[in-house]
Amino acid sequence: MTGGGAGAPPAQRVLRPGLRFLGERWRVVLRLGAWSVLETGQTFLTGYAPARALDEGFLAGRVGTGLVWLGVAGIGVLVGAYGTVRVYAAVAALVEPLRDRLVARVVARGVREGDAGALSGLTQQAEIARDTFAGLVMVSRSFVFTAVGALVGLFSLAPLLLVVVGMPLLAGVALFAATLRPLARRQEAFLVADEALAERLGAVCPGLRDITAAGAEEQVADGTGDRVDAELRAASSLARWSVLRVVSLAIGGQLPIVLLLATAPWLLRNGVTTGALVGALAYVTQSLLPALSNLVHGLGTSGSRLVVVVRRLVRNSTRETGATAGSAREPSEGPPRTGGALPARLPRPSGNPPEAPALSVTSLTFAYGPAAAPVVQDLHLTLAPGTHLAVVGPSGIGKSTLTALVAGLLEPAKGSVRVCGHPVPGAEAAACRVLIPQQAYVHTGTLAENLGHLRPDPVPEEELLAAAGAVGLLPLLETLGGPRATVDPTALSAGERQLVALTRAYLSYAPLVLLDEATCHLDPEAEERTERAFAERPGGTLVVVAHRMSSARRADRVLVMDGRETAYGTHDELMRCSALYRDLVGSWTPVPSEPALALGDPDRVDAVAGPGLAGDGRHVVAHRPVGQMQAPRDLRDGGPLGGQP
Repeated sequence: MTGGGAGAPPAQRVLRPGLRFLGERWRVVLRLGAWSVLETGQTFLTGYAPARALDEGFLAGRVGTGLVWLGVAGIGVLVGAYGTVRVYAAVAALVEPLRDRLVARVVARGVREGDAGALSGLTQQAEIARDTFAGLVMVSRSFVFTAVGALVGLFSLAPLLLVVVGMPLLAGVALFAATLRPLARRQEAFLVADEALAERLGAVCPGLRDITAAGAEEQVADGTGDRVDAELRAASSLARWSVLRVVSLAIGGQLPIVLLLATAPWLLRNGVTTGALVGALAYVTQSLLPALSNLVHGLGTSGSRLVVVVRRLVRNSTRETGATAGSAREPSEGPPRTGGALPARLPRPSGNPPEAPALSVTSLTFAYGPAAAPVVQDLHLTLAPGTHLAVVGPSGIGKSTLTALVAGLLEPAKGSVRVCGHPVPGAEAAACRVLIPQQAYVHTGTLAENLGHLRPDPVPEEELLAAAGAVGLLPLLETLGGPRATVDPTALSAGERQLVALTRAYLSYAPLVLLDEATCHLDPEAEERTERAFAERPGGTLVVVAHRMSSARRADRVLVMDGRETAYGTHDELMRCSALYRDLVGSWTPVPSEPALALGDPDRVDAVAGPGLAGDGRHVVAHRPVGQMQAPRDLRDGGPLGGQP
């Protein structure tokens, strides 16, 4: 569902792929139309049967004939109800594939981008699209088949009735159709203004203290007020155009009732029977007016809402599809289809400058709020292809923020980021990098589907097994039952999910890999194996946000982040020139656990109460808080301390 040019109107960018979606399911559309014919028959009998019951039955003194015609109308209701039940099944066959397609695109965006908005797209926007699409299919289909049944019935009763009812109905529908595009534009403008205001408030509210401290109340109030005014203008414009929906409903659904009553004497003088006039009123009040009302409210509100939601989902997923295509535009350059070995070198996405750095950061500055202190300030960094970089620093110093800026999830206040020569954000840059966050994502499905999620084509099993062996996933893969085994994400541990996500990134075509503490749930040996696998990945560049200093020792280069001050170099260079790095290395150096003082030291203090400790009444055991006495028989050897009672 990615058709439509970038410059096409929003409705066209959704309409064209929507028609293509329906064309792919033409059998379902035909089945939907066939069952809807039963509703047309029910609508026809809604007015025709009562008219005949009056003219040929009750008014003619034949009560039995009248009852028979009413019975026919009742049978029509039952047949129409059965058709409606079958219609719901056909609608589900249209709606669920749409939802599945949208969910797949949202999940793809969430996995590739680590996008926080993916959760909203998955839980809210995709559901809105599904429910709204189902409602629109129902109301549009109902109006078409109801109108056909009613108009045919009016013509069968008396052609004059068709003129009296049909003309205002067509005028109302035409007026409503003319307002659809302006309404959709104003509905989207209102939603955009509302989102801009919500985004502004989301940025302002957490920083109220900083705003007050910086004396920026007036500036922030002015900026927020502009967004409030913009939303008010958009809401007012939408409300003015919404009035036309009421006008179209009045013309098409309520004016025919007035005309039938006003022209009743004239109609009766021109051969229209009493029963036919009652039948016409039944058509308008029981069929046409409700169907038109549902159509106006459904298309007028839900239709524009569907256009906006689907367009946004399609826009985001189109950007992701472009990114995926960018990383596989030349399938012939992909990994070999035979043998278990991985490719000699990762395929370079087409369009990459041949000598461009893997990562280039220039004057990069970012702060969480206009008055907040910068987390990253004036950072310059250039990584050649094949570099293994570790990013270290105190907790909360901005390491994850840096990876988010490189990935395009955050926009810098100043400076630029380029990945393989392409500016961030951008589809070309997204094709050249993959980000694995701390919380790894695994979806329900086969293991092969999870591992090949970032590849546009199925991954050969031998290549998949080779990647699993390199990263360290092979034991889990064998335990689960092989690549075709179904994965239950809730049954996997956090470390196992990280291994799946890491192998997925290893199999991708992206040359730049960003590991944002993506191995924090692995033991040191598994972490070392994983990092070495990515560092030795042919043509690949690795950036690791390290939570163990052993990662920095393995890296070619280390970036030490410390607020405004940063240090960059090899491990040995930083040990000589960076006091912070020395402190970090020292605090992470593993030291064997030993007693603080040897037994029998001059102060008579033993750090550990172990088996065989002689209690002579002169030792103090560092086992409880200061001031508390060691309880009798609380030692591991079960003996009393110094003859305590």
